[in-house]
Amino acid sequence: MNSLFDHLKRLFDEGHARRIERLRDDGQYAPPGDPRAAAVLIAVTERAEPGVLLIHRPEAMRSHPGQVAFPGGKVDPDEDAITAALREAHEELGLVPRNIRIIGATDDFQTGSGFRVTPVLGVIPPDIPIVPNPAEVDQWFEAPLRFLLDPANRVVRSGDFGGMRREYLEVMWDNHRIWGVTAAIIANLASRISHEHF
Repeated sequence: MNSLFDHLKRLFDEGHARRIERLRDDGQYAPPGDPRAAAVLIAVTERAEPGVLLIHRPEAMRSHPGQVAFPGGKVDPDEDAITAALREAHEELGLVPRNIRIIGATDDFQTGSGFRVTPVLGVIPPDIPIVPNPAEVDQWFEAPLRFLLDPANRVVRSGDFGGMRREYLEVMWDNHRIWGVTAAIIANLASRISHEHF
């Protein structure tokens, strides 16, 4: 039986060999100028039912307080997206980079706040130690990968952002509200990797 890493890598490569029309992106709402580079880690746990690590940002944070997110942040000048995603996951959750098997970087997502976010997909052991940094993480949880990828679990909402009415996606899992950029990144990944494979 193939490992989760091998299974995901095959699906990842097959999915990224296809041209996908109309991936989600908020670039049309971004301020003028070049977007700033950021990266997030989509860490999938190697279990019979694989999960994805997600965090709640502290309510006191200046940007995105209380929101569910992937661990991640800005890419430093001397980094690529994978290096930045691993560094941020270590800073936020104590994940040791050598314990993360990287599959690859998936489709960039440009945010309305002026960031170009590169999601990095990786596989982690089920028993990896997690030590959240309270300055950046209020709590963490693991949601089933199959549930997140299934389009039946996403709904389209709308709200006012910066004086504009905009649509966004929302996924509810176990009282966790996953929405906005995080839900859009999940939807884009689901365009590459179907939930039916899990």
